[in-house]
Amino acid sequence: MFVLKFGGTSVADRAAITRLIEIVRATRQAALPNVLVGTQQDPRGPIVVVSALGGATDRLLGLAAQAGAGDADGARENVRLLLERHVEVAGVITDDGLRSEVEAYLGREFGSLARVIAALAVLEEVSPRWLDAIAAVGELTSSRIVAAALESSGVPAEWVDARKVMVTTAEHTAAPPLMDETEAKLNYELIPLLAARQVPVMGGFVGATVDGVTTTLGRGGSDYSAAIVGACIGASEIQIWTDVDGMLTADPRLVPSARVVPQLSFDEASELAYFGVKVLHPATILPAMAKNIPVRILNSRRAEALGTLITASRPSSGLPLTAVASKRNVTVVDISSTRMLMAHGFLHKLFGVFEHHATSVDVVTTSEVSVSVTVDDVRRLPRILEDLKAFAEVTSTRDLAVLCVVGEGIKGDATFVSRLLKALGPVPIRMLSQASERRNITIVIPDADLPGALTRVHEEFFA
Repeated sequence: MFVLKFGGTSVADRAAITRLIEIVRATRQAALPNVLVGTQQDPRGPIVVVSALGGATDRLLGLAAQAGAGDADGARENVRLLLERHVEVAGVITDDGLRSEVEAYLGREFGSLARVIAALAVLEEVSPRWLDAIAAVGELTSSRIVAAALESSGVPAEWVDARKVMVTTAEHTAAPPLMDETEAKLNYELIPLLAARQVPVMGGFVGATVDGVTTTLGRGGSDYSAAIVGACIGASEIQIWTDVDGMLTADPRLVPSARVVPQLSFDEASELAYFGVKVLHPATILPAMAKNIPVRILNSRRAEALGTLITASRPSSGLPLTAVASKRNVTVVDISSTRMLMAHGFLHKLFGVFEHHATSVDVVTTSEVSVSVTVDDVRRLPRILEDLKAFAEVTSTRDLAVLCVVGEGIKGDATFVSRLLKALGPVPIRMLSQASERRNITIVIPDADLPGALTRVHEEFFA
């Protein structure tokens, strides 16, 4: 039994949803012959998890910002435009009765949203709890449209309110799931539907506390939702349907010659996702790794493409590198203090500052008296610097980028580092770090040098 997750571009309009319907239909049809010839593939499902319509979440967060600024008229207009777009997309539902039901549901959801926005505009304040309630509208409405579209096209489908099955903490805007409670809810709600040969359809990204208060898992959380569902239900495969053919050897916007990686390991995928590969949310891999469930990345616009398969291990490709990832708009913070030389607790105190301000660091290099770290979330940086200056000398440098080379073959190639540095050429290296598993090397360089550096590294190892 498969879990199929469709991203925003895969539900962006009527044409996209029509392609989704055919993918789901083909998945159901492919399972039956395999069962008849005696294989172990589960004929139930699939379970479908969808994102909001492409761009809808940004629009929802934008109107929340308008409400917070007291712009009631602007926010109200955005609500009206979002409703119009959803009604237009709902035109993909061919059954008149089902379409009328969905249009009525959309009217109620966006009507409620308009009332909430009007009240928040008076207060000129949007709390994290209300921000989650606003953002959740995107996935709730898109999943309702998709469920009805499948049903009207002859695929038996049932909409599932994600808030009834995805149980989270109350950490609004980035709520971690409570896995035991979520597994119990998912099995209670989905197993009967699967047994009845229905296709459960739910929105990703959205959950609720044990008390039923709406939460979200954070941006990119729809991938994470799909992985959680797959892990809790015991899926044989989790498929992430997006608008590219799979994970690529580099960012194609910077390296046009980038090509699809046919297979990689969970560990490689985690590194690539964390360091900037946008195809997959970094947290997606974790539930799949825990249950050893393969993850496949596929293109909803080219369903015939083989995509990228992610498994616990992979056959050797004969190359040291699997792919090159990059992250822009990075800031380096340098912390040094001779007063703290060999002092017990220096690192604990230093990283405690970042923890206190809820800011994660990516790359770390250390010496006896200094530590350098990279951050890409600089919203709290002024306060972090102020706290660090209480016990150390601190400087920060912006306009940097991270270039991360990833591959299981790195540790077995004695010439790899020299080839890498030669490919970088004259680019000044700000920081360099190698993970203990020796499957990746991370380099911090000036942002302006990133496109050229990426191209040369890619040509060196993939040409």
